[in-house]
Amino acid sequence: MKSIYLIRLGNSNTAFEMREVKDPVPGEGEVLIEVEASGLNFADVLARRGLYPDAPRIPCVLGYEVVGRVIGVGEGVEKLSSGDRVLAFTRFGGYSDKVVTHSMVTVKIPEAMDSGVATALATQYCTAWYAAAEMVCLKTGDHVLIQAAAGGVGTALVQMAKRRGCVVFGTAGSQTKLDYLREIGVDHPINYRQNDFEKEIRNICGERGLDVVFDSIGGKTFRKGYNLLGSGGRIVAFGVAGMTGSRWDFFRVLRTVLGFGFVHSLQLLSNSKCVLGVNMLKIAENRPEVLQRCMRTVVDLAEKGELNPTVGGEYPADQVAEAHAFLETRKSTGKVILRWAG
Repeated sequence: MKSIYLIRLGNSNTAFEMREVKDPVPGEGEVLIEVEASGLNFADVLARRGLYPDAPRIPCVLGYEVVGRVIGVGEGVEKLSSGDRVLAFTRFGGYSDKVVTHSMVTVKIPEAMDSGVATALATQYCTAWYAAAEMVCLKTGDHVLIQAAAGGVGTALVQMAKRRGCVVFGTAGSQTKLDYLREIGVDHPINYRQNDFEKEIRNICGERGLDVVFDSIGGKTFRKGYNLLGSGGRIVAFGVAGMTGSRWDFFRVLRTVLGFGFVHSLQLLSNSKCVLGVNMLKIAENRPEVLQRCMRTVVDLAEKGELNPTVGGEYPADQVAEAHAFLETRKSTGKVILRWAG
């Protein structure tokens, strides 16, 4: 089989190597999948830059999710069989044309579902669903800020917030992305490059404050979002995109870390605010039944047309460097995927 190995940290054009390796064999409770498409996530960019502590040591294979067809099952697998078309969470290893993963994080998908759409449902839509529906339980009328709202998780959060009847503020960095946010229902699109989103939102909300903030940027962006929360407000952190740029920059990383500021439990208590963190890799490792529940829910809602993932870029697997470079520019909207021939 073919796997794309991360062989060195740094720029995408020198980071990867396609290798022929032995086909994996499914163990107890596992399935072997022939892959149609592998998903890219911003965590992959962080891992390539050496900024993702959970990533395995290089050389390694990145990738959190795949769409494909089951071609083998291990002992004890009862609800999946060879021939099933599936979406699967891979916990690394997804940049391969064959993967083995646990059946607990593998769910059937319709034959007609586009593989790019399906790929978006694993990490990005499950992250959004777990954050929005299970951790904060959005309610009608909630005022919600979604940072980087045109990205994969951002798009999913917008759809889920509008489905709940929320008033949505969304940030993006270009006119094209602002137009996209209006198309998907964002009530107040804000260009964070041209305007201070904190001031913009205060002008609209006044003293009311926000009910929920979803933050994937980190640093001072997180701190500003926290400051915008009203009583009972919750901020959910699920990324640190502020650490990355076109090149490695120690001082950017340091500024991002320090920019978070300091939040003490007494502050949270006295102001009735809540800070939450989401890492779906840890959920998959320690509570796979939760990830399975989220996956089944978002697949069902997508099949019904209640969730509509956007595919923002498709690349042949041998153009992984170009796909990474595109994702890192933050010009993408929705999901970026690699397609495997076959």
